[in-house]
Amino acid sequence: MSLTALEARLAEDLACLNLPAAPWVPARAGVTDVLVIGAGMCGLAALAELRFLGIDSSLAVDAAPEGFEGPWETFARMRTLRSPKGLTGPALGLPALTFRAWFTAQWGTAAWEALGKIPKGQWMDYLRWYRRVLRLPVRNDTRMTDLRGAGDLLAVTLQGPAGTEVVRARRVVLATGRSGLGGGAVPAALAGIDRRFWAHSADAIDFAALKGRAVAVIGAGASAVDNAATALEAGAARVDLLIRRATIPAVNKLTGIGSPGTELGLGQLSDDWKLAIHGYAAREQVPPPSHSVRRVSSHANAHFHLGCAVLGAEVAGDRLRLDTTRGAMATDFVIAGTGFRNDFADRAELAAIAPHVLNWADRPDFPADLPREGSFGQSPYLAPDFSFRERVPGSCPALARIHCFNDAAMLSQGKVSGDIPAVSVGAKRLGQAIAAAVFREDVAAQFARLRAYDTPELAGDEYVPSQDFPRLG
Repeated sequence: MSLTALEARLAEDLACLNLPAAPWVPARAGVTDVLVIGAGMCGLAALAELRFLGIDSSLAVDAAPEGFEGPWETFARMRTLRSPKGLTGPALGLPALTFRAWFTAQWGTAAWEALGKIPKGQWMDYLRWYRRVLRLPVRNDTRMTDLRGAGDLLAVTLQGPAGTEVVRARRVVLATGRSGLGGGAVPAALAGIDRRFWAHSADAIDFAALKGRAVAVIGAGASAVDNAATALEAGAARVDLLIRRATIPAVNKLTGIGSPGTELGLGQLSDDWKLAIHGYAAREQVPPPSHSVRRVSSHANAHFHLGCAVLGAEVAGDRLRLDTTRGAMATDFVIAGTGFRNDFADRAELAAIAPHVLNWADRPDFPADLPREGSFGQSPYLAPDFSFRERVPGSCPALARIHCFNDAAMLSQGKVSGDIPAVSVGAKRLGQAIAAAVFREDVAAQFARLRAYDTPELAGDEYVPSQDFPRLG
């Protein structure tokens, strides 16, 4: 099969399923029904589902140039994906839309069987095809700079190639990826240190400039390990991985309960169970892939320092002094592979709504033994439709129209809006919730359409009224 044949098969599948559905939302002049912020994997899946459901006044915007949305060609520095190749990802239940179908259409079944992990660049090529074949409307090089309520709508300020504009939208979906609502979580020790001495693992890093230099990487997660490997491969003289724990986590606990039941049910559990499951997984932590660790340890100039927490840092001449629980050390550059946070601090575009968002740690029953800061306690306490809730009821009604479809939704919704395995589950849950809400809001208009509909099923000549009535007696 060729890619052209696959696309014909997909078109036939969509036609058999009557997808996209016919538009049904009453148009409002100058109003976009749903604006998706972000056109990476989650944003594309959400937009595709919305359009499948007949919400055709919907589009996505992304700050990146076309074809470079998401992390795959920017700060994702692994060689291959971590997910198994057979996962269906954003295919939304359509076999012809899967990575496997796309791959085998071009390289055949034997090549698929021989494939180990999916190269990250090839995954990006698949997402580019996904966007093209579904004809998803995306505006690139366009950044949201402000988001606030405007009556029964949302006012979204966008900065793009044509300048600044304000889009009025009924709903906004924040499909902003791994960075969620905040940005990189940076160790306190690096606060105030000149940025020429350090970067976060999600930053654009000039690895070529690290050739022949000493690099310290803080953390033992996948991104920390991948950045360490990239520095080594770029010719760093020495790379020291500073790992707070006494051992690197070895077991990905959430994999142990991976199932359709988990995908569908985790987000519907009681708060106690959500906190118990995610709290346990957070304490145990997710290990980096074995092949990523071996990618680092294959270099003789790579050094793993366990039980080594960073306590402080200061510039010492043209180098950086790090104080750690294992003593002081000097290095030329630090990469913080320390994950992300959800505190809105670096998101000026969300400043109008941030103070009003209810977080998990704001709840009086939030357990004292769980972290209130960082990506856990500061995760938003979302409604079932992924929308934000108000910290003070009535303070910001617009939050009910803003949906958090990114990694920050995990504690409320389960892992359905950030990773490959269950993104279709999340996109369908989100799309169906928005469609239902829009119908409720427009029920008067829908009722008027019901009453006005007058296309006859019968022309009047299908039958003749009988004059022969069989009377009793």
